[in-house]
Amino acid sequence: MVSATPTIAPTRAPLTRQDVVPSRKKVVLPAWLEIAKPRLIPLLLATTLGGMALSEGWPLPLPRLACTLGGGALAAAAAGVLNCLWEQELDGRMVRTSGRALPSGRLSAATAFLVAVALTTAAATLLVGGVNCLAAGLSLLGLCSYVLLYTVVLKPRTTQNIVIGGVAGAIPPLVGAAAATGHVGLSGWWLFALVMVWTPAHFWALALLLKDDYRSVGIPMLPVVKGTLVTARAIQAYAVVTVLVSSLGLLALPSGGLFYSLLLIPFNARLLQMAWALRQQPDDVTAAKGLFRWSILYLFGLCLLLLLARLPLAASFGAQSAELLQQWTGPLALVTF
Repeated sequence: MVSATPTIAPTRAPLTRQDVVPSRKKVVLPAWLEIAKPRLIPLLLATTLGGMALSEGWPLPLPRLACTLGGGALAAAAAGVLNCLWEQELDGRMVRTSGRALPSGRLSAATAFLVAVALTTAAATLLVGGVNCLAAGLSLLGLCSYVLLYTVVLKPRTTQNIVIGGVAGAIPPLVGAAAATGHVGLSGWWLFALVMVWTPAHFWALALLLKDDYRSVGIPMLPVVKGTLVTARAIQAYAVVTVLVSSLGLLALPSGGLFYSLLLIPFNARLLQMAWALRQQPDDVTAAKGLFRWSILYLFGLCLLLLLARLPLAASFGAQSAELLQQWTGPLALVTF
């Protein structure tokens, strides 16, 4: 008599960040550059440009523009280094981060600290000397928000860490507005709010992919504590809010609002479609990966639309559209009133 041996289904290995963003496999950075997290900086600079484009001071003189972007990049790099310093022990226990420069021993903590000090000093000097004190202060506030508020206080304690801690990533538009005009107006605060509500859906899509790694070290990300279905529902809710807030760009832009609004439609439609697909299948790795990647392109694209909307062609398009609308509604207004 032959006894049946139960078949054990193979377990799927946890996804690494390299699986989510394949380009990370192809680029090997020097240790001192790796801890600055340079891949995160371009999106921060894009929202800085968006904040500039929303102001009456756009376009900026080239030297001030260069100092703003350079100082912002240095401040973001310093924040990345300090984040790596604080989390080096945690990174050493996680599969996807154990090979980073600090936990792997390729770079010493003392060297990393000196790099952080040098980057922070250079950022402050460049922004104070080449832009203004408000822009410098806001950049340093973003640095402190990321390191102290998010990394130290919120990340290890609450599922809402990225909701509140998202303020760090939303400060660059304020830096851009301050660089352009010396103050932050309502339009700058609009883009700040947009990045705030965009962040949870973006990050939770990644957290769905990396939930096993977060669970292994006790980090209370939403998918770990509440599960994939609750996370997918939250992602969809924030996607809807993102679409609603993004539509207010029509009012936030000094010119070209209609041009921006029309080109924004396919971006928002795609975001809602992908969030809905993930809501239907919250355990679908492909859906989560697709939404994570699209959310990055979405914010880049939105900032590009803000820049395009300030071109003379976009302003001319808005004026001609308003004239046509007036021609269409004029006879109707005479009949009605």
